Amino acid sequence: MPIISVFYGITIRIYFRQGEHNPPHIHAVYGEHVAAVSIQTGTILDGYLPPKAFAMVKEWSQKHRSALMEMWETQNFYRLPPLE
Repeated sequence: MPIISVFYGITIRIYFRQGEHNPPHIHAVYGEHVAAVSIQTGTILDGYLPPKAFAMVKEWSQKHRSALMEMWETQNFYRLPPLE
């Protein structure tokens, strides 16, 4: 999975394979915690993140929602700025 961004110890990855990964989501890794987070709603679809890490991932994904959806649809992956 390509790394899209890294901030505050959180790594954001995205991967798409036709028919196997719906709804559109990102993978957030924070230490031993991993979660799949919906691009459209910002909710955790699978896994767990501590509350503060999840809040940062949610804020970051909402800020970059249109770029993430473009990546999901085109599979043209590129780095996005970290949360500041």
